[in-house]
Amino acid sequence: MIYLISISFLASALVIGNAAFSVCLGVAFSFFYKPELNFITRKVSTIPLQIGIVILGLTIGLSSVYEISENYLSWITLFVFLSFFGGLLISRIFNLNKTLSILISSGAAICGATAIAAVAPIIKAKPHELIVALTIIFLFNIIALISFPYIGSTLSLSNVEFGSFVALAVHDTSSVIGTALEYSPESVEVAATLKMARTLWLIPLIILINFIYKNNESKSKYPKFVFFFVLAVLINSYSQMSIQLELLLRDISKIFLITGLFCIGTQTSSIDFKSLSFKPFIFGLTLWLIALPTAYLIVIYS
Repeated sequence: MIYLISISFLASALVIGNAAFSVCLGVAFSFFYKPELNFITRKVSTIPLQIGIVILGLTIGLSSVYEISENYLSWITLFVFLSFFGGLLISRIFNLNKTLSILISSGAAICGATAIAAVAPIIKAKPHELIVALTIIFLFNIIALISFPYIGSTLSLSNVEFGSFVALAVHDTSSVIGTALEYSPESVEVAATLKMARTLWLIPLIILINFIYKNNESKSKYPKFVFFFVLAVLINSYSQMSIQLELLLRDISKIFLITGLFCIGTQTSSIDFKSLSFKPFIFGLTLWLIALPTAYLIVIYS
């Protein structure tokens, strides 16, 4: 019975086609029906969203990537450095323990939960610390999904500007894509391209922290879908794809993206909001409040 209910919730999300609505439906399903840990939407987790991003890559050529990235790659590098190392400095003001400061700064600088999950085993983060960091990032992602499209409209950001803004200002890849999806297809293309470029910084981050902690036993996983996204872009660049096929692929990509966002919403019952403490939350919020105007200024003046 619960499977039929989940299908009806998902079908509603697909019909509406709204990213924030899809996440909210997932949250509502999780809250009212409390699916088990092995329930299908929770097992597949972000896989549908990753597939959607890769399919989106099939509609983006290298010329588009170059055009989109030309003005922003140096800014992305500066943004990542300032977010991570600035976060570590600011954490001293809050007298936050080293593990939490690294986890939250990594998530804020690069790719949210993915960066946190990759760094956690290297620094031997305790389960409680990992949950706190993930919960903080999750809360900010939900806020971004719901509010940023309205903020973009209020500020009269163009499709390219909005896609660039969310690629910098939003933490998780899933929320970047979901937020941009609410604005326009062009915003999604820009956001996905720049977010993939930002996610690549996870590699040097893992190497750096491994070197500092001299931890040869840790097993950090890099998100493989980033490489598949790059491969998809190359396929598009060296093939002659018809406009009709590209439009079809965009529609298929959106189905996977909406499905993935619904699945992410169903994860909420596993998040222990009671474990969230004041100091780490204010620290994470401070980093985000600094990042938001910074991202906006980069977009406007780059």
